[in-house]
Amino acid sequence: MPFSRSPSRAPSPSRPAPAAGRAAARGHLAPLDGLRGCAVAAVLLFHAGHVEGGFLGVDLFFVLSGFLITGLLLREAAGRGRIDLAAFWARRARRLLPALAVMGVGTLLLAWAFGPPALLRLALDDAPWVAVQGTNWHFIAEQAGYWDASDTRLFAHLWSIAVEWQFYLVWPLVVLAAARGRGGEWRVASLAAAGALLSLALMVGLADPVDTTRVYEGTDTRAFSLLLGALAATAPIRDLCARVPRPAADVVVALLGCGLVASWVLTGGQSTPGLFRGGMFAHSLAAAVLIALLAGVPDGRTGRLVGSAVPRRLGELSYSLYLWHWPVYLLLPEVVFGIGGWGRTAVAIGLSLGAAVAAKRWVEDPVRFRARWATGRRGLLTLAAAAAVAAGVWAAIPQPHPGAGTVDVDRLMAP
Repeated sequence: MPFSRSPSRAPSPSRPAPAAGRAAARGHLAPLDGLRGCAVAAVLLFHAGHVEGGFLGVDLFFVLSGFLITGLLLREAAGRGRIDLAAFWARRARRLLPALAVMGVGTLLLAWAFGPPALLRLALDDAPWVAVQGTNWHFIAEQAGYWDASDTRLFAHLWSIAVEWQFYLVWPLVVLAAARGRGGEWRVASLAAAGALLSLALMVGLADPVDTTRVYEGTDTRAFSLLLGALAATAPIRDLCARVPRPAADVVVALLGCGLVASWVLTGGQSTPGLFRGGMFAHSLAAAVLIALLAGVPDGRTGRLVGSAVPRRLGELSYSLYLWHWPVYLLLPEVVFGIGGWGRTAVAIGLSLGAAVAAKRWVEDPVRFRARWATGRRGLLTLAAAAAVAAGVWAAIPQPHPGAGTVDVDRLMAP
């Protein structure tokens, strides 16, 4: 789930950027953080069993990530005439890996101390795939059904982080090759659109009505969300959105936002008719249009609402909140302080928020903004040392016997 700060859209080289676009280029778009906050809230409620279509919040994460990352790459290409891939990947590593490593080690230790043996055994089996960002393909190969609660895993939610990381490895190479020279952003837009349609075709062709795990977690079949976001960041779409009158754009943004929320409430899981035969693509397309328009009118009524304090702050915490919420949900007792249902959900979300605040304050922000040792050779050495420590913890935790313990999943919804 993407997770960079929300820079503005890049000004088109072919025409002056509108005032809102120039202002955003110097600052930070709070409404996009607010959208991220809405997305993570939907996921939290889905995993708690209260909003069946809340898993579509991950889709919104993907679209946002494609938009933000492509905007960054295009701005660098336009401003410097090139893209420093090593620096880009280093920034992504500093953004994603430290918090992921802390969550992974912490989850293994908590599962060892408090979790059922079967839950710990699966977590130890999955941890190496978390480390190499291949969790989604690992689950697909093991036929670990996403929607099958009997196969619950502490790291099940990390399939989406793996998809994003794989996108970050490949897409910058495409942008680097396509953005050079005159008409570069048009070429990037064409490739993003073609790639999105190919990804949709793969989802439709590979969809299994019995178990949709392959198309739900596959990088190839989920790439359309990221690519539609990428398309929204290109000059042709920016210029098109700039022609929409501001009052009309604000109304369309409001309608699209309400439509996305309605889809989260009305969607009933993998059995929803048409979900994997164009429905999820339509959701991503609506999200991409919403983001493109919202980036142009961030100070409209809808932008001010979405970018208000609560959703914006939730969006700023969204990465660590997403990382920690699922282990907390699984390891928390079924009844907490004598309460279940919404009461237990409130406790679980509260604990997840506490972990997210701590992770952002003491892990994410220091590494990203204040730690000189996190860059250059020292950064590589530190990363290697941290990986060695994490591997040591993983190796030191005793592997439970395959038949030891059971996981009570009756109270749980599939991740």
